[in-house]
Amino acid sequence: MIKKSIGLLAGMLVTVAVYAAGTQLRADHPDSYTVRHGDTLWDISAKFLSKPWLWPEIWQANPQVRNPHLIYPGDVLNLSFINGPRLKLEPSVHREGEAVPAIPLDQLRMFLKDMRVMNSDAVKSAPYVVGFEEARLRGAGGQNLYVRGLKSTPGQRWAIVRPTHAFRSFGSGDKSDAGEDVVGHTLDSNVAMVRTPWSEDFRDDGHYGRGEDLGVEVSLIGTAEMLREGDPSTLLLLDSTQEIRTGDRVLPLDGPAYDPYYYPHAPQSLPRNARVIAFADAMDAAGPRQVVALSIGSKDGVDNGQTYAVFQPGETVHDDIAGSSWDRGVGEKVALPDEFVGHVMVFRTFDRVSYGLVMDGLRPVHRGDRLELPQ
Repeated sequence: MIKKSIGLLAGMLVTVAVYAAGTQLRADHPDSYTVRHGDTLWDISAKFLSKPWLWPEIWQANPQVRNPHLIYPGDVLNLSFINGPRLKLEPSVHREGEAVPAIPLDQLRMFLKDMRVMNSDAVKSAPYVVGFEEARLRGAGGQNLYVRGLKSTPGQRWAIVRPTHAFRSFGSGDKSDAGEDVVGHTLDSNVAMVRTPWSEDFRDDGHYGRGEDLGVEVSLIGTAEMLREGDPSTLLLLDSTQEIRTGDRVLPLDGPAYDPYYYPHAPQSLPRNARVIAFADAMDAAGPRQVVALSIGSKDGVDNGQTYAVFQPGETVHDDIAGSSWDRGVGEKVALPDEFVGHVMVFRTFDRVSYGLVMDGLRPVHRGDRLELPQ
């Protein structure tokens, strides 16, 4: 199949002159690029544009581009400048295979299908596992589970989930960020099901308070099929990724729908107190292609594809030079500027919390890092 260069990047670069104010070619862009397996649209755009999240806007201004996702491994983009910043596009033959995605969906499958964020009251009121056959302490595949509060019919399948994070906001209660902190608290799986820690008072810095509930993250750990109705009802555990415990919750198997495609774009406004609050697949810091939880959601106007700049709060130091004393550590306190860390793109939203993928970065992303509109 013959087609003219890769449509997405053709659209981006032909209109560089029109969008010069907002979008610029990188000074070190290559003269040509061959699309490879494992590339994403963000990766390719970042090789040519200083602001790779702007490619959808440029594509929309070019009606000759039919589909921004139809670029394939083997496609070649050739840059040749004629009479200024214009391009001569060479035809190319694309190889068979899947089109290049905007972001690596195969790396996000767990967060799209197996994890969700719910209101804490909905989690607490959900049906739960109360026991196992033969009075066992844990449940494994092929065994019966006994569940309270479940209304179902024989043959219906259900998801077994376990809360993994509780998200809470603490602060002054006003509309400013002053004095406000947002916490993503990792739940202790040894007691998470019985003591319902998502309702406990907690705060990472040791100061405790009830705070405002932002939601509870639950992870799919198994599937079960209803055998007999009743209270408790009997379910057969079909499979599980870990042992099932009393207190594990039972939810509909199909979670909220998610988008198959993503169009990175800058938000029109910045939600209040937008921060990184937890890591989904990291311990102390996250880097490119890792998932983070953000303290903003659909109720804040967040939608999939929104791209934010991440900033690390500047440290507070003592200005001993300007003070009257030469003793170190007693001078006026000065807050250093926040430092740019990288970019994060939202790929799944819930009411008050979102999942974002770190797209690039100069340094690791930490909890508490602040989100800003991309510059």
